[in-house]
Amino acid sequence: MDIHVGDILTMKKPHPCGEKRWEVLRIGADFRLRCLGCGHEVMGARSKFEKYVKLIERNGEQVNG
Repeated sequence: MDIHVGDILTMKKPHPCGEKRWEVLRIGADFRLRCLGCGHEVMGARSKFEKYVKLIERNGEQVNG
């Protein structure tokens, strides 16, 4: 998957706050993501998060991921 820092990821399942969109803060073997609803930050394995990505937005445009 072609994911960059600053991209907005729309996930298949919502965060407990109800928001499905997350901002990418860090990439590598791990991802650090910030929920756009409540601001909660999570960090986890890239392989885990890539399974849940439904849509990638970059500069306001949809990117095929």
